[in-house]
Amino acid sequence: CHTSGMLTPNGKEYAQKIPREELTHLILKLLQAWKEPLSHFNQHIEHHQELPDDSLSKAKQISNLVHELKTGVEKVTEKMQSMGIISNSLNGMASSEGTGLSISNEANMMSDSDFIHCFRRDSNKVQSYLKVLKCRIMPENSC
Repeated sequence: CHTSGMLTPNGKEYAQKIPREELTHLILKLLQAWKEPLSHFNQHIEHHQELPDDSLSKAKQISNLVHELKTGVEKVTEKMQSMGIISNSLNGMASSEGTGLSISNEANMMSDSDFIHCFRRDSNKVQSYLKVLKCRIMPENSC
């Protein structure tokens, strides 16, 4: 996986030990890291004539959802900063330069099944980290 070099906590227990700002930054880095690979994947599968149209639209839908999620996390981050929940140290960290990752040929040459496996793995991480972050910010949700 192209994100394997990113240091990420394994499991909720470890994620709970990370400060809010670092966890937020990690979520943004993971989401940003998938922008380009998802774009390449969409271009790749468009050339597969044998794929049904709904598979192509699902792939585009996933890319759009990742983009919307990243935008949403950025807005939540801004709100958290304005409320003083986290500092302003995250400004500009969601850009591709801030991820510290470049998309190598290895990422572009992954098989479709490996790509989907890696995407699912990182999606699960983002989901877990968002749950932890939500519980830290709004403990009244009985997390």
